[in-house]
Amino acid sequence: QVQLVESGGGSVQPGGSLRLSCAASGSIFSRYSMGWYRQAPGKQRELVAEFTRDGTPNYADSVKGRFTISRDNAKNTVYLQMNSLKPEDTAVYYCNAKYFTINVWGQGTQVTVSS
Repeated sequence: QVQLVESGGGSVQPGGSLRLSCAASGSIFSRYSMGWYRQAPGKQRELVAEFTRDGTPNYADSVKGRFTISRDNAKNTVYLQMNSLKPEDTAVYYCNAKYFTINVWGQGTQVTVSS
């Protein structure tokens, strides 16, 4: 089973950018469908971006045009490039890997957007 470790979170001003990374180990990374979710205080965890089963990127409406998901199978890593960040993007961001009944989460990384 794959293990996931996120990095790249931090504090940034509105309009700024961050790139999150999710490093996977322990299994065949390329088999997994990968995605990013986030959870703000007092809210449910929500999908931010993912690769669908055919490899097509899918984004939440709130981040379309600002965030980009990508993956490097040679490095066993998935990325989330976040541009034009807004205060409402503040949340803990989680990496997720799915393969049939296997559903794995990383530990999360905090993103804070504030002036």
